[in-house]
Amino acid sequence: MEKIKLEDIMIETKSSFDLSMSETQRMIIDAVRDFAEKYIRPHVMEWDEAQHFPVDVMQKLGEIGLMGVLVPEEYGGAGLTYDEYVAAIIELSKVDPSIGLSMAAHNSLCTGHILQFGNEEQKRKYLPLLATGQWIGAWGLTEAGTGSDAGGMNTTAVRDGDYWVINGSKNFITHGKSGNVAVVIVRTGEKGDSHGMSAFIIEKGTPGFYAGKKENKLGMRASETAELIFDNCRVHHSQMLGNEGEGFIQAMKILDGGRISIAALSVGIAKGAYEAALKYSKERVQFGKPISQFQAIAFKLADMATQIEAAELLTYNAAYLKNNGMKVTKEGAMAKLYASEVCVRVANEAVQIFGGYGFTKDFPVEKYYRDCKLCTIGEGTSEIQRLVISRNILK
Repeated sequence: MEKIKLEDIMIETKSSFDLSMSETQRMIIDAVRDFAEKYIRPHVMEWDEAQHFPVDVMQKLGEIGLMGVLVPEEYGGAGLTYDEYVAAIIELSKVDPSIGLSMAAHNSLCTGHILQFGNEEQKRKYLPLLATGQWIGAWGLTEAGTGSDAGGMNTTAVRDGDYWVINGSKNFITHGKSGNVAVVIVRTGEKGDSHGMSAFIIEKGTPGFYAGKKENKLGMRASETAELIFDNCRVHHSQMLGNEGEGFIQAMKILDGGRISIAALSVGIAKGAYEAALKYSKERVQFGKPISQFQAIAFKLADMATQIEAAELLTYNAAYLKNNGMKVTKEGAMAKLYASEVCVRVANEAVQIFGGYGFTKDFPVEKYYRDCKLCTIGEGTSEIQRLVISRNILK
């Protein structure tokens, strides 16, 4: 397969939100589809069973620009927009949601945080490595005792001259073991103070910084999740992102964009499950005809298709706002909430359509069913999304 580099694709911009897909998006979809068929689909269940995180595949994604979709070309990225980013995540996630999740977390969290809040020196040092896939990024906010309540974190950084000494741990961190660099948010002030947290860039190999337990997960098993541990880890002040006390505010802004990623991931999972169920329903014969001709099945498929389209529109609407520098807190939360819950419903119905075969690992819907649930939890639970949305509409 001839490699298509995303940075070689001319960007077609939209002056206003519309429902048509640009030529750029179609080219991205074709390129990602070819990549996924060659490098991902043959290994999906092998990686899932072994909980193997394919670092080499992530590096190949970097070679075609998918590890720095939103990073400007001057920093080694593809310089594309959220429209192309969403399209790429959807297409990857239709084949293997684990790879879609890892690609999204790398782009929107670690890389995105440095891109949005790093100074010029930090950007020039880290973005070319991350955008090309030479380095894999991790991002640490969650702790064992603080999930939704991030303000109650216990990991601290204490100033010691030109250094900060960090102690504590983070958990549920994507690429916690394999990541070459992590952006972590730690407490530099009082617990519960939104201005008492700061963000640091910490490289793998820094003394006192290491990975802990790797999680044994229900789904998304090829996307690595592990602890990050800090034991008197000394980090130079130059590794701080922005100013002291800005970490929590930065993290909330990063999550606004990250939720678009999870919405796209959810749409991809739902599409993968739906397309598998649609195909099977046309092939599976019962009582002398394909089961798709029974109203009970046809109506399930109709509901699935309708909900997927609605979720995709919400996702692209949030992407449009993000592209145009507009606030996306409410719209990103809406897209993430609806798309994640749709993908759970669609995966559930897909298993039902497959019947007993849907409960086996011989067919793909079993894996979509396991993978989908994370989308209602990661980067803010459905309950938190409803909180965000309600606060915005009740202002």
